[in-house]
Amino acid sequence: MTRSWWGWGNVEETVAGAELGALLARVRMLAPGDLTGHEPPDIPALGLPAPRVSAPAALAGLCSADPADRAGHAHGKAFRDVVRNLHGDLRQVPDLVARPRRERDLVDLLDWCARDGIAAIAYGGGSSVVGGIEPRFDDDRAAVTIDLGRLDRVLEIDPVSRAARIQAGVFGPHLEDQLRPYGLTLRHFPQSFEFSTLGGWLATRAGGHYATLRTHIDDMVESMRVVTPSGTSESRRLPGSGAGPSPDRLFLGSEGTLGVITEAWMRLEERPRWRARASVHFADYAAAVRATRAIAQSGLHPANCRLLDTAEALINAGVAVEGGVLMLGFESADHPVSTSLDRAGELCRDQGGEIIAGEESAGDTWRSSFLRMPYQRDALARHSVIVETFETACTWDRFESLHHAVMQAAREAVRKVTGADGVVTCRFTHVYPDGPAPYFGVYAPGRWGSTVAQWDEIKAAVSEAIAHNGGTITHHHAVGRDHRPWYDVQRPDPFAAALTAAKAALDPAGILNPGVLLPPR
Repeated sequence: MTRSWWGWGNVEETVAGAELGALLARVRMLAPGDLTGHEPPDIPALGLPAPRVSAPAALAGLCSADPADRAGHAHGKAFRDVVRNLHGDLRQVPDLVARPRRERDLVDLLDWCARDGIAAIAYGGGSSVVGGIEPRFDDDRAAVTIDLGRLDRVLEIDPVSRAARIQAGVFGPHLEDQLRPYGLTLRHFPQSFEFSTLGGWLATRAGGHYATLRTHIDDMVESMRVVTPSGTSESRRLPGSGAGPSPDRLFLGSEGTLGVITEAWMRLEERPRWRARASVHFADYAAAVRATRAIAQSGLHPANCRLLDTAEALINAGVAVEGGVLMLGFESADHPVSTSLDRAGELCRDQGGEIIAGEESAGDTWRSSFLRMPYQRDALARHSVIVETFETACTWDRFESLHHAVMQAAREAVRKVTGADGVVTCRFTHVYPDGPAPYFGVYAPGRWGSTVAQWDEIKAAVSEAIAHNGGTITHHHAVGRDHRPWYDVQRPDPFAAALTAAKAALDPAGILNPGVLLPPR
């Protein structure tokens, strides 16, 4: 397989042929507009600027100035990243891409960057959708992207404690392949699973596929090892500790601004043996939300508890239903789970839900669509369609007002920038006893050459609605550069001061991913 430099995933899996025709046909019904297709530019046609720095002789073998390397590491995989790539708009690219083979190489790379004032951007799989890995700076400093893909091994397994010591550059599938012979799994499957790494998950506090209990990678960390310009931090392996603020919590979610994660001891689970699933159709959306809340607060802990509203169910699950579809799933490595599914079904019936046993249609269709969504997004971007997602989390008491405000803001912004209504959808990705994590989707006709500016305006309107209605600016997509304005408002001032001080202590030269989480120095 060949990784795409400009878009999601593998070139061989690009949406084409009958799949593309069917996709565009659906779009014509939902968001009609100019659907002329556009091809991505060839890398030689990009005219990338020459590198401004050369690696010292001792590090030269680790560094690449190849245009394909630099172009492929210039942006993440957000809609605006894909569109800029399609237009050949790579104004800021890394000067070099470095691939350390061992931790000592990383230490030497950071020493060089600190000495010469070069920005150092840690890079896992490049799946950021918030501008977290691009060299987008206010000044003209040189940048080296440090790709950790060679650090990809499970170094040690403790089957008694069910934990493993794992290098940060391992991609999801390769990690699971190394755990499978032991009957163990990390059980962390974000949508980006195939194209993201353990280090990226840790640095961004990534959320996985499972709806309850261990929803975030944070919950699976036993200890971490992090290389900073001021030294290496390694926490002690413990199941829990009350010894002051947690060292791991400092680096979880630090997005490469405080140090570079090189390895971690991660908590594992036995691979599930028992599964049960169903989908539930509702005639009323408010009743569907109440049923979902009842399940989230029941202590049943479903693996899947994803509520699709009417538009999401129709577009991505192929189900026409008035109030939405709730997809339920339970699994266990220890015991049958059919009784848990039965009880969840009773809670749904209390709110008028109709159980569709086995999830024969909605769930299977939606899962297939879920895996193809990023590829379909890229195909639509090539045809001037704006496809965007906004995710947040709020408490149950605030969901109704937040949902109304976000839907209204998105629709008004789409109408303003495109002159059309577009489509706005909502689904729950995760649920907690005290609140859901809503994930909003926007589909709208754009204008070729203007879709980035249109995206920016829609993004700002929806982010403002989230921030002013009790939601977090991100539940699992990280902060990066795109969410910084709203993160600055959400973050308490004393914590901002403490984070700034930590940054100064760990990264005195200010080289680590400047502009992410904090203003660059």
